[in-house]
Amino acid sequence: MKPKIQDVARVAGVSATTVSRVLNNRGYISKETRENVEKAMKQLNYFPNDVARSLFNKRTNLIGVILPTTSNPFFGELTFYIETICNSLGYKILLCNSLNNIDKEEKYLEMLMRNQVDGIIVGTHNQGILNYKNQNLAVVSIDTDLSENIPIVGSDNYDGGRMATELLVSKGCKCIVNIDGQFSLKTQARLRKKAYEDVMKEHNKTPITYEVTSTFDVKNQQEVINRILDECPDVDGVFATNDLYAAGFINQARQRGKDVPRDIKVIGYDGTETCQSLLPELTTIKQPIETIAKTAIEILIEEIENDFDKIPSRISLPVELLEGQTT
Repeated sequence: MKPKIQDVARVAGVSATTVSRVLNNRGYISKETRENVEKAMKQLNYFPNDVARSLFNKRTNLIGVILPTTSNPFFGELTFYIETICNSLGYKILLCNSLNNIDKEEKYLEMLMRNQVDGIIVGTHNQGILNYKNQNLAVVSIDTDLSENIPIVGSDNYDGGRMATELLVSKGCKCIVNIDGQFSLKTQARLRKKAYEDVMKEHNKTPITYEVTSTFDVKNQQEVINRILDECPDVDGVFATNDLYAAGFINQARQRGKDVPRDIKVIGYDGTETCQSLLPELTTIKQPIETIAKTAIEILIEEIENDFDKIPSRISLPVELLEGQTT
């Protein structure tokens, strides 16, 4: 039989109310009493009931995190930092992989609300989910426009796209192709493509963008990359809006006998530790992933504390150009 709070009180020689005060850190408790209670808990292998404590404190100390997939290096690294920072602040996370499926995302959101999470961090790309607009729900978005009332945190996507394209131009590239994700998604990442187009026009060059319609589908990525190599034989520069697209392009180009960077110069975007380890030579735009996680959590906690007056609607954090051997 599991030990109860009354058992802890008996072993510690105090009342059940005193044990409850120790568990919830309420009121004055002498050092000796606290140590006796903690010793009794350890002796009995007693663990407090988090559900009961949440009812008492009116908080669950749970944060919901809904992402497309943690198998993607960017979202995997983002999850690591979110969990680490939340843990240091006394929060646990409930992690949901939606695979950008709107039905799955809605079910996850309902599950999180039923579990009375204190707040939710969302990195998915689905619009039109009404529960996100609930005024009583603390929500922060990573890069995606979910609602005018939901703050957005991300990297400075436009500046990153501008730096990447200007570097390719400065390297003498004449035919620069952009590989981007699904155009219809209302995400700040689309600003990478916008910056590419603006820089190309500034230099009197024609923008050429290829769309990967299934963002996390490797087969679709390969099909798009092969189309570029077939349809643009003169391509000598590629700006891929994430490192996976860049790595895929380099692999296919080399299989066709192309030399990177002599024949084609390639720049990616994200700069995750995984991609830097597997493809250290890649030139990329590095996102401040740890800072994105930290900022999102700080804003979410302000929302949880009902301090909405100080919350900005959009935060774009500085990016860094890591120049490797692919340019």
